[in-house]
Amino acid sequence: MKIAVIGTGYVGLVSGACFSEFGVDVVCVDTDAGKIAALKDGRIPIFEPGLERIVETNASASRLTFSTDLAESVKGVDAVFIAVGTPSRRGDGHADLSYVHAAAREVARALTDYAVIVTKSTVPVGTGRDLQRIIKAERPDLEFDVASNPEFLREGSAIEDFLRPDRVVIGVETPRAEKVLRDLYRPLFLIQTPIVAMSIETAELTKYAANSFLALKIAYINEIANLCEAVGANVHDVSRAMGLDGRIGPKFLHPGPGFGGSCFPKDTRAFAQIGTEAGVSQYLIETVIRLNDARKSDMTDRIVAALGGEVAGKSVGILGLTFKPNTDDMRESPSLAIVPALVAMGASVKAYDPAGMGEARKLLPATVNYAESAYDAIDGSDICVVLTEWNEFRSLDPVRIKQHLRHPLMIDLRNIYDPQDMRAAGLTYESVGRP
Repeated sequence: MKIAVIGTGYVGLVSGACFSEFGVDVVCVDTDAGKIAALKDGRIPIFEPGLERIVETNASASRLTFSTDLAESVKGVDAVFIAVGTPSRRGDGHADLSYVHAAAREVARALTDYAVIVTKSTVPVGTGRDLQRIIKAERPDLEFDVASNPEFLREGSAIEDFLRPDRVVIGVETPRAEKVLRDLYRPLFLIQTPIVAMSIETAELTKYAANSFLALKIAYINEIANLCEAVGANVHDVSRAMGLDGRIGPKFLHPGPGFGGSCFPKDTRAFAQIGTEAGVSQYLIETVIRLNDARKSDMTDRIVAALGGEVAGKSVGILGLTFKPNTDDMRESPSLAIVPALVAMGASVKAYDPAGMGEARKLLPATVNYAESAYDAIDGSDICVVLTEWNEFRSLDPVRIKQHLRHPLMIDLRNIYDPQDMRAAGLTYESVGRP
């Protein structure tokens, strides 16, 4: 089989590379000539564990190629996956579909034979119908199907998620389109992965419903953490006991400074907007959005309070800048709210992140200094703040942490350390939701 993937961002590149790992011939298309040149040269523009190896292996086998020529790339394909960006639209939070629509028009003009045009991007309900109208208007003579195949990839674990998913969701209208997509995912039959077929609208909604529910779990456990602090309970014991209930499950019940990344903030806003436009307000998700925004401000206040209420002239060492470990993604990371707020109050900030400092330099205030290691980031600081739970931070020596700090203060917003160990080392240690 042969497919084209339009867009070489996170979703497009991971999806294209993993389909080629299935043995499919894949061409990834992008208008960014510099990005395509880098990919042809073996340089991966994003940090994702395992991706470089898969790209190298399948490019060497000629199953995975890269191009800026969309018209040539879609010749003879069985399917075209649209995996371009759908950022939040300014003003109303709805997904901006301009890139999706533009890609559909260009694909329609270029196709010469039947193909399934698949939205891999996260798109609002009704987008599939819009694409059908756009493509028919562009090419009344073209035989095609539109389908939805939402992605459920976790940054940092995307390769595993694609190759060994919990399920594959496909939104289709015709047996022909369903067969094409089932054939593409045939290697997953061997591990008995459920392939869940449904209508296009249902598939589109499923993506938003799933991500919004996970965001709700994060916001909920953060609320429980606040309550634990007020009554002297331990949020980790609460979440562990909750997670052992098969109806609830343990995932996403970890307190912290709020969710970020490319999906949850954008998708919850879009989901709320979908509800508003349909006349069925999603009050729970609207509350989740407000709670998450407030969470980042609350964590800033916690740092300020630990410094005695006076930040001006203080030195803050930050460990972790990306929204989660094993990625260089800074999109809507809590650090983008917390670090600028501290700088605006007069703090001197020095930060270290194993993968995200390149992106951070583009987004954080120019006065932020960047360290070569975790210990370098906190050396001479008045306080150490953990914002991202990178594994390498877990092995830091508490005694050495204290030796590097000007004052033995630590705020651990990811709860990666044992409070007794930190206090035994002489640190004034504060975490989230633990007495």
